[in-house]
Amino acid sequence: MAVPHPSSSSSRSHPFLSHVYHTSFHHYHHHNHPSLVLFWCLVFSLLSPLALSSSSSSSSSSSDSSSSSSSHISLGIGETEGTKHDLHQAILRDEAVARLHELGQVSDAATHLERTFMSPASIRAIPLIRGWMEDAGLSTWVDYMGNVHGRVEPKNGSSQALLIGSHMDTVIDAGKYDGSLGIISAISALKVLKIDGRLGELKRPVEVIAFSDEEGVRFQSTFLGSAALAGIMPVSRLEVTDKSGISVQDALKENSIDITDENLMQLKYDPASVWGYVEVHIEQGPVLEWVGYPLGVVKGIAGQTRLKVTVKGSQGHAGTVPMSMRQDPMTGAAELIVLLESVCKNPKDYLSCNVQCNEDTVESLANSLVCTVGEISTWPSASNVIPGQVRQRNYSLLCTYVFSLLVL
Repeated sequence: MAVPHPSSSSSRSHPFLSHVYHTSFHHYHHHNHPSLVLFWCLVFSLLSPLALSSSSSSSSSSSDSSSSSSSHISLGIGETEGTKHDLHQAILRDEAVARLHELGQVSDAATHLERTFMSPASIRAIPLIRGWMEDAGLSTWVDYMGNVHGRVEPKNGSSQALLIGSHMDTVIDAGKYDGSLGIISAISALKVLKIDGRLGELKRPVEVIAFSDEEGVRFQSTFLGSAALAGIMPVSRLEVTDKSGISVQDALKENSIDITDENLMQLKYDPASVWGYVEVHIEQGPVLEWVGYPLGVVKGIAGQTRLKVTVKGSQGHAGTVPMSMRQDPMTGAAELIVLLESVCKNPKDYLSCNVQCNEDTVESLANSLVCTVGEISTWPSASNVIPGQVRQRNYSLLCTYVFSLLVL
């Protein structure tokens, strides 16, 4: 669902999710930040003692849940400063935006934002994020995969924990909201509870996690940080190397993190100890802006497939080999790229159903499949040489972000 502008109203319910909850955020109107205000209302409501006191809602109490959640979502909207539900906009908006800009300056490049897994900028970001977590009253630590954790334990420490977070690594030439928004927003909401003296009243532990790797830029292996905590990262992935021949394990050791096969396995969270997971993320797409909503709740998360394709041909001199005798892998790769583009734009024209699919599957692909060739390289890569081979990296998403755009 999406949160409308403050002037809108509706009777649609807003159930709090007790499992994985992923919200996408569209930022616009740089000076006023209306989306930030609405978004922090949502996160703040999830952290309130009432919201955290119940891990599930029965169908018999759905009307009460609707009424309660609506009141939480409206925290601070239309209310005057100093009231019971004051949003502390100096923290939830002004300080949070300042921190987004500050973290956006922590980069390995001078002209753009670039902060990859265990890079110098990533290491500089760790104490910055830990400092913000401690400022919000959280106990902090860095695990064997470089993930940064901040946790608050309530009086009843045996309760399942609510996890909130996002990734602190970036792509090359990244946006400053990507990943950082989900980390800083959670810290800001908890800081408000601390200032109000309500941090100790939470009915369950709350843990903020800044994941060390999500983008997979350096090692071409996505979700290193979260996969380790989920217990699904194979030990063999520690030996994957970057373009300089440095392995994941070596990169961690260079930064005084001595990871082994044994302590990698220790990072896995017991599912029984986790109540739910919340992540707020910039949409990075045009959908929310197009429909005019500042927020949307994601119903489907992208499933990624990354392929490295090598097209081989016959290397030769560009000025002397006749066109009729060429086997140019560059032109072959170009044809493949155009074909891939056509398949993803019009999958119905290329796919047929067998026993493993039906028309609904093809229809779903037509509405959600995207494909991109984001990297291409040739050998020997000279203007007067017909290349001998071309490598391209395909990035395909099946089931891209799907929004349920319901007016509250």
